[in-house]
Amino acid sequence: MTGTDRTGGAPGARSAGGSGGSADSEGSVDAEALRVRALAALLAARERTGILTDSVDDGDLTAQHSPLMSPLVWDLAHIGNQEEQWLLRAVAGHGALRPEIDSLYDAFEHPRAVRPTLPLLAPAEARTYASDVRGRALDVLERAELHGSPLREAAFAFGMVAQHEQQHDETMLITHQLRKGPAALSAPEPPRGDASALPAEVLVPAGPFTMGTSVEPWALDNERPAHGRDVPAFHIDTVPVTNGAYQRFIEDGGYAEPRWWDPAGWAAVRENGLRAPLFWRRDGGVWLRRRFGVTEQVPADEPVLHVSWYEADAYARWAGRRLPGEAEWEKAARHDPVSGRSLRYPWGDEDPTPERANLGQRHLRPAPVGAYPAGASPLGVRQLIGDVWEWTASDFLPYPGFAPFPYREYSEVFFGPAHKVLRGGSFAVDAVACRGTFRNWDLPVRRQIFAGFRTARDAAPGEGEQS
Repeated sequence: MTGTDRTGGAPGARSAGGSGGSADSEGSVDAEALRVRALAALLAARERTGILTDSVDDGDLTAQHSPLMSPLVWDLAHIGNQEEQWLLRAVAGHGALRPEIDSLYDAFEHPRAVRPTLPLLAPAEARTYASDVRGRALDVLERAELHGSPLREAAFAFGMVAQHEQQHDETMLITHQLRKGPAALSAPEPPRGDASALPAEVLVPAGPFTMGTSVEPWALDNERPAHGRDVPAFHIDTVPVTNGAYQRFIEDGGYAEPRWWDPAGWAAVRENGLRAPLFWRRDGGVWLRRRFGVTEQVPADEPVLHVSWYEADAYARWAGRRLPGEAEWEKAARHDPVSGRSLRYPWGDEDPTPERANLGQRHLRPAPVGAYPAGASPLGVRQLIGDVWEWTASDFLPYPGFAPFPYREYSEVFFGPAHKVLRGGSFAVDAVACRGTFRNWDLPVRRQIFAGFRTARDAAPGEGEQS
């Protein structure tokens, strides 16, 4: 989905048991409604994959545009291979169509930097393979019993595959951003926003809330199970940190002052000569950036983008603040202080709509801060879903009671201090792979991903305490 591969396992070899998938049974949901939902998710993902791969020629598909990323043609065939392994083999029990290619498209067997050296399927062959698998998978969906096993329950495997494809679509969009040459993609501008009348920050009161989920049918293993967390009162930015605010950090010598930086981050600044977010350059007194093949002036009112965790952390320290912890972020996004419930999304339990969040590559940039008032949380925090992934202060760790499902390599192998958690999704994330409980993670040095941040601070003693 972002800078870290987390898919590629063979179902039989890497399955860790069924406890994660069966916990969220939707027994009351009509099977045909589940089929319709799964079909829509699969078709939407494939339409987007087509846009990302049909917009460039075969040379661009097979080229490696950055050692950090796979060739686009690898992602295309990998999408088909994972769909075959999980839907045709694991769910339907079919034999392998192309067993000789499984290892080529195993993300754990071959690092991204070496994938261009593999005997990959050519673009036309990759398209044919993915299309053949999809036709068979839709036949499986039409006839499958959506209960009786963890993978079938509530159409979990179909939802997982749709999320997987959308995650790779986001990865391919990152590759498009790294690609040199003229623009290959276009999209309308996002709606305008104006944060001038909004408070700079929101007080999130102290007290317990429910973090994670045990009822979301397509939630992935690291989002589970629901559990109680007690969070002290804190303040959080109403909107993400903007390019304009980040420029003030730069102009105040932020990249030249080691006291703001984590030691590893300061080493990265010196080793790589960092002076600004990725894709930025100064032309005279003006900051410019390259965005999908187009050079433009950096818009002051958009959330800052393409910054590492180290850069986000340094800015927060410079501003006299800090990054929010993951539990703080989720409480700000989901907690309704009136009902005491944790909502699916900041605005409620309804699915995302274009009026609520900037998702799904509908636009090729974040919306200006203050946009999407219909997507605000009960406390008034804006743009928590979509626009930019938001770095948090937290390491990627399992929740109490975590059980790996359907294979350990999705989450478990990444747990620990090496990876930091991002929340909220970006304009590049589809709604099927984005919800209030969804957890992303990456290495703190990553800058090519569509990541920004917002800051927080502790509340004063007694402030925000429940009476």
